[in-house]
Amino acid sequence: MSDQTQISYQAQWYRRVALTCATAGTAFWIYTFYYISRLPAGDGTGFQWIAQVPLTGIFLFFMMPAFVLAIPRKSTWVAAIFGVGGLVLYALLWAQLLSEFKT
Repeated sequence: MSDQTQISYQAQWYRRVALTCATAGTAFWIYTFYYISRLPAGDGTGFQWIAQVPLTGIFLFFMMPAFVLAIPRKSTWVAAIFGVGGLVLYALLWAQLLSEFKT
């Protein structure tokens, strides 16, 4: 296998990882709107919607760059890092939010 083919294969793999993670993260971000809209009103102030601020921040600063870098095939390994990092942050934040919502 030539070096060029190996580089191309690695770039394709990183691109797939980045696009898969960014798509999954975007779908999860959209789902959070549905989940939060179904929470009980609590005290009626609507403060449960403040949880969307950090979730949207993860989308804007991790998922969007993953899409922007992976679609035109530029810096695919950086895009993969953004995508995987965003999913990890979503998991950590969502675990915290679920514990907050249950109390």
